[in-house]
Amino acid sequence: MHSNPNCTAPKWIKYSLWLAGIYNVAWGAWVIAAPLLWFRWTRMEDPRYPQIWQCVGMIVGVYGIGYWIAASDPFRHWPIVLVGLLGKIFGPIGFLQAAIAGDLPWLWGLTILTNDLIWWIPFGGILYFAWQVNRREPDNSTLDRQE
Repeated sequence: MHSNPNCTAPKWIKYSLWLAGIYNVAWGAWVIAAPLLWFRWTRMEDPRYPQIWQCVGMIVGVYGIGYWIAASDPFRHWPIVLVGLLGKIFGPIGFLQAAIAGDLPWLWGLTILTNDLIWWIPFGGILYFAWQVNRREPDNSTLDRQE
């Protein structure tokens, strides 16, 4: 589906995606630059392979770039927002399983608040608006073919 060029996104959508992009790039850069800092703040044992945690930072940072791209045309780039929201739903589920099992301290839930939970409403709203816009568009796939 292509977004309707006559339909502009409300400003809050673009601002939310820009903010998500900035936050994700900053958080990712922090984890890459100082991979042991969060472990030490939460009094966890340093991981044996901090490079794995740095990879998490890289993934989060790349999501941030995706959110910046999505901000340019949120109704066209809604799949980026959907993938981001899915990660922000499944991340807390994985955290809860690990915290309940005693594998992660509950203090790590602070990252769930800022990395995941605060984005559920704006990302859900963006996807709702994108669905509203895209469902009204006619299917032009047959118009693209010339016989």
